[in-house]
Amino acid sequence: MDNLTLKLGGMSCASCASSIEQAIKSVPGVIECSVNFGMEQAAIQYDSKQTNLAAIQSAVDAAGYEALPLQEMVAEDDTAKADRKSESQNLQRKLWTAGIISILLFVGGIPAMTGLHLPFIPAWLHNFWLQLVLTSPVQFWCGKSFYVGAWKSLKRRVATMDTLIALGTSAAYFYSVFVTFFPGFFTAQGLTPSVYYEVAASVVALILLGKTLENRAKGETSEAIRKLMGLQAKTARIVRNGEELEVPIAQVEIGDIVQVRPGEQIPVDGEVIEGSSTVDEAMVTGESLAVKKQLGDEVIGATINKTGSFKFRATRVGKDTFLAQIVKMVQEAQGSKAPIQKLADQVTGWFVPAVIAVALATFVIWFNATGNTTLATVTMVEVLIIACPCALGLATPTAVMVGTGKGAENGILIKGADSLELAQKIQVIVLDKTGTLTEGKPTVTDFVTVKGTANSNELKLLQLAASVERNSEHPVGEAVVRYAQSQEVNLTDVRDFEAVAGSGVRGVVGGKSIALGTLRWMQEMGCDTEYLELRARALEVSSKTVVWMAVEGKIEAIMGIADALKPSSAQAVKALQKLGLEVVMLTGDNRSTAESIAQSVGITRVFAEVRPDQKVAKIQALQGEGKIVAMVGDGINDAPALALADVGIAIGTGTDVAIAASDITLISGDLQGIVTAIQLSRATMRNIRENLFFAFIYNIAGIPIAAGILYPIFGWLLNPIIAGGAMAFSSLSVVTNALRLRNFKVKSVA
Repeated sequence: MDNLTLKLGGMSCASCASSIEQAIKSVPGVIECSVNFGMEQAAIQYDSKQTNLAAIQSAVDAAGYEALPLQEMVAEDDTAKADRKSESQNLQRKLWTAGIISILLFVGGIPAMTGLHLPFIPAWLHNFWLQLVLTSPVQFWCGKSFYVGAWKSLKRRVATMDTLIALGTSAAYFYSVFVTFFPGFFTAQGLTPSVYYEVAASVVALILLGKTLENRAKGETSEAIRKLMGLQAKTARIVRNGEELEVPIAQVEIGDIVQVRPGEQIPVDGEVIEGSSTVDEAMVTGESLAVKKQLGDEVIGATINKTGSFKFRATRVGKDTFLAQIVKMVQEAQGSKAPIQKLADQVTGWFVPAVIAVALATFVIWFNATGNTTLATVTMVEVLIIACPCALGLATPTAVMVGTGKGAENGILIKGADSLELAQKIQVIVLDKTGTLTEGKPTVTDFVTVKGTANSNELKLLQLAASVERNSEHPVGEAVVRYAQSQEVNLTDVRDFEAVAGSGVRGVVGGKSIALGTLRWMQEMGCDTEYLELRARALEVSSKTVVWMAVEGKIEAIMGIADALKPSSAQAVKALQKLGLEVVMLTGDNRSTAESIAQSVGITRVFAEVRPDQKVAKIQALQGEGKIVAMVGDGINDAPALALADVGIAIGTGTDVAIAASDITLISGDLQGIVTAIQLSRATMRNIRENLFFAFIYNIAGIPIAAGILYPIFGWLLNPIIAGGAMAFSSLSVVTNALRLRNFKVKSVA
């Protein structure tokens, strides 16, 4: 299964998005498709053996729209900027033309609308033929896109917002043309001939105003993407064949040696091979303090070198850099569709046809009831104009765009709108210990051997232990190796190495069978652990992990290993609990050590001595209690549990596997990011509900009023111009409300 994101063109409303979605889903081999009207993107899952990009593009083209692959980590070039500027200027020209003419027509129509003959309004402004001449360019040049869109919709046998606008303005315009050419038809019936040119022109002007403001607002919602792309360096200083060259960023290759001076931007990802410095990574990780970098440390492209000068070897370039992956993830998240949007999609699917039916029914009812063609026409036009589904289509995606962008600014990567929505419902947070609550950099603090062991034998035991642990990727193994190196112990080769998940490691060194691991594992293998159990318990009470060592099946030593808690752990746990969440710790450590660590951060529920293959079962057990569960972890062994949890949250400093399996990634590894993510989710969903309320209330209240429900009671009809303004304002209010999320700030819950 392959994934594809397309940038769409030609959409005018949520109904267009629905049409494109149906067209793409009809292509054989397409498994899933989600079209986001706000981002003008389509996220597609497809089987590459059955279909390809060309076939999908062809389906979109046949539906009357455009589709191009979304470029990853490519800043907007001069041509794209020029095209966007030209399009904006063309829209503004049409807006100004329609606006000025609408004002003239409105002023000229005041005597007819009010019955007042004001001396400052020249009579020629109310001349029907002049109004026809003024209105025609507005109708057919300024409003051309509505006719084009309506024609495309007609060919597909669907109805969109363009259909409503084209029908509504055409009804007002051609009714007025008929009056202009045949005024006697109305005078013969005792009616005063009236035209509605100002209605047709004003509606076009108001809709163009709404589109202009909407485009500007939608551009602002994508500010996070542009900011991220703008972080990328333009050039890099590389060393090739002993010569220092400055080349465009696109020419940097993996393996190139890159020179970075103080104050410069690091161009790509790499590993320091010479020199040292401090680097400001705030723009990528959200971490305000500069991070020290020295030999062997990784550096991230787009971060800022502060004090020193160093060289590094490029390890990831182009679309593979850390920044490019962030941009890709944010783009995909902004283009995804939240489950709550299904309601809006279902409504817009039948909304436009229903509105057309209501408009026709309105005409028929009023004409039959009064015989007044003008009244019947005006009410029909009002219904067509006011009932625009744009606000429904924008309600969710605009908020999602701003919310995910704001998350990226705070060092939180949210994979999709569904994750953003579900995060607000979390009831239980399960925290892995090592690397999540703790720094993940354990150190050996105690090395205790059996009674009577001489010092020389201690070093020999340490050599055996570290030689075996050197083959392990577990942080505990790395701690043992570092401790041995600090004691200047030389390591030897190991045969038959085996890592037993959740238990320990074993191998053969110098013909001796060596095993290092948990107390439970040692007892399962039949080792007598009684002699060192008191010392082990003392270490566990001190929040230290105990590693047991057996040589030839006999216990010879234990090691106390401490892993410092992250400074933010206790505060983050407290904040999560104040948000009403149950916090649970999950660890493979023995219960004494686990409970000691949990107590120090304020956690009361602990799952201890849990093997990696048992983590999934613990998550399932919590879900079985009917709770929405989030899992926070950083290791490879956390990946299955992260994937199973309702919301998987990966620590960005952890493994790529854990990050890939998660729904949310905390780039900096600070647990306060969990609090921020939940608060952001709640703020975004609150914003979406407000947007949907705005969108629905306009139509629920507006359509009956436009249909003339108040006319029999108060003798009042909604002016079509006001209907057009209300329609434009509904979309604008939804987008403006979504933009309020840009002011989101984390609330203190301490």
